[in-house]
Amino acid sequence: MDPVVNTRTARWSTYVVAFGITALIFATALYASNYFNNQRIADIRTTQDNISTDILSIETQFDLLQQHSCADVAENTILPSELQTLANQLSYMEGHGQTNPEEVIRLKRLYSLLEIKDYLLMKQLATRCGLKPVFILYFYSNEGDCTDCQKQGYVLTSLAQTYPQLRIYSFDYNLDVSALKTLISIDNVKDKFPALYINDKAYYGFQSVADVTKILPQLATLKKTATSTSAQK
Repeated sequence: MDPVVNTRTARWSTYVVAFGITALIFATALYASNYFNNQRIADIRTTQDNISTDILSIETQFDLLQQHSCADVAENTILPSELQTLANQLSYMEGHGQTNPEEVIRLKRLYSLLEIKDYLLMKQLATRCGLKPVFILYFYSNEGDCTDCQKQGYVLTSLAQTYPQLRIYSFDYNLDVSALKTLISIDNVKDKFPALYINDKAYYGFQSVADVTKILPQLATLKKTATSTSAQK
């Protein structure tokens, strides 16, 4: 047999094998990616159901607290930990190009409504019981018009870790939720990002930890985490 033909046949066989291996690796990676994304959506749905139950429980709790002393109420009575869990999961899915964006948007809408509900419940408790909760409303955009939003998110995460009682609510400004649009209208927050709404005033552009501390002197009244306190000694 012609050695040239043998060489060509061997090369083609090598190409076919290499192509097959590459295709198999690609298909496996794609399957694994879809599997883990779907698993994460299932986890978020479970968290969502837990949050809905917690919100109903909170509303019932508020009705009960109306019959009892405000000594039973604290600044951290509301805001279930599941809200933060859902926020972290949604942030991950947005940042990693979730394959089902409609599902992410649906969950974000629910998350925004739960945040607003928690915000209103906490304000009611503050009025009734003389509490002084500290709020930050953070408005961001995912439409490519906010170069500092990710950096602003890191600052707020750092503040939340330092001051566990600080109540930070994050909202996608462009999300189609009527309650959110009403909140934006009432607070007169413009579409300039990032935007922080603190003490009945909107602040636009990136705000560092030092900036927020200056804008929000009430932070000094909040307890710090043990780690933060030790670090400053």
